[in-house]
Amino acid sequence: MTEPFRILVVDDEPAQRELVAGFLRKRGFDVAEAAGGQDALQRFTREPFDLVLTDQRMADLSGLDLLHRLRAVTPEAAVIVMTAYGTIETAVGAIKAGATDYLSKPLNLDELLHRIERVRERQRLLGENRELREALRERHRVEGIVGDSGRMQEVLSLVRRVAGSDATVLIRGESGTGKELIARAIHHASPRAAGPFVAVNCAALPEGLLESELFGHERGAFTGAAATRKGRFELADGGSLFLDEIGDLPLHLQVKLLRVLQERQFERVGGARTVSVDVRVLAATHRNLDILVREGGFRDDLYYRINVVTILLPPLRERREDLPPLIDHFLRRFAEKNGKPIRGLTREAREALLRYDYPGNVRELENLMERAVVLTRDEVVGKSDLPLSLDEQPAQEAAPAGLPASVEGLERRMIREALASAGGVQTRAAELLGISERVLRYKLRKYGLSGDR
Repeated sequence: MTEPFRILVVDDEPAQRELVAGFLRKRGFDVAEAAGGQDALQRFTREPFDLVLTDQRMADLSGLDLLHRLRAVTPEAAVIVMTAYGTIETAVGAIKAGATDYLSKPLNLDELLHRIERVRERQRLLGENRELREALRERHRVEGIVGDSGRMQEVLSLVRRVAGSDATVLIRGESGTGKELIARAIHHASPRAAGPFVAVNCAALPEGLLESELFGHERGAFTGAAATRKGRFELADGGSLFLDEIGDLPLHLQVKLLRVLQERQFERVGGARTVSVDVRVLAATHRNLDILVREGGFRDDLYYRINVVTILLPPLRERREDLPPLIDHFLRRFAEKNGKPIRGLTREAREALLRYDYPGNVRELENLMERAVVLTRDEVVGKSDLPLSLDEQPAQEAAPAGLPASVEGLERRMIREALASAGGVQTRAAELLGISERVLRYKLRKYGLSGDR
């Protein structure tokens, strides 16, 4: 049951105050009365009210004075000012001071009801927005990112340290590793969290549209530009702009981006007026920008400007200890989303998921789990609910990328074979490998292998 809307009626004329208060009580509102500004201020600090309806001209405090003091206590306080001495100047002054609305006496009671309902709807929307922002912040907070491995804990530690600054951050990693998730976590842990988070994929838009998308355009700037349009930089003013796949940004736009990063100013396409913005840029790429710079595909001055802090996201195959918590996380999320009472996975299904190498990284795992939850007819996801491709590329046979990955793959296989030969006894496995048990334990943690016995 919803609580009644609480209104504080403030007027030093008893007859007028009682008339308004009585009318509102008959309409179902929870109404309290105050005989003047000081009385109202004391009640407001002791009790919660959704709206203050105050007279403008009173003996102790004027309505505008009361408004200033109420908003010093609660900046979001909703206040409607009433006066028999209504002028345009007074109305403008009340609104500029933060009044929610303004009414002239003698009051039209039907109009009063209409204004109160408008305030109530505004309060409802503000409450919903606060809840959505909190839910969004909770969803994207650093602590909500699933990653228990040492590699991911290093990443999250760096995210926490950089979030409080205004530094430009470059997030590097393969496709599907969660670069946008990290960018959102930085934003929501930063002083800009109340501002907008705007994302744009530089590789997803045609070159001819990308400049307009980033910087906006003036009316008539090109065929089809029927009206002036703000770009992503303006939409992100006061918040953060996430430039995904920045390595695909054309060279002529790299020059314009560099100016924005240095001077916080730009011109819309087809415009001459300089637009100033306060935006933090978070960039991401799966490409090697060092190579692009050497080949002339990326400006070195822009690279140095965005590479203030670099966060390198490891691929999922290099943090396999994160697989079990990620699998369980996605299973719970999609079971809840689809309203299915799924209790877990069969051993065969879990083993198949743990063996797979995930070339598409976390995004691929997420899609696999959603597919399995949608397709299963049981309360437990079985191997038959998973795609056959999981058996086509077991992790130990996956093609390694470069010498370090080859060495790591060889170490994994040798450790697995030694543990199998030793029946899972780590001391014996270490002897077979010719290393100390301490080094073996380190390798087990590094590769996310299970060898406790």
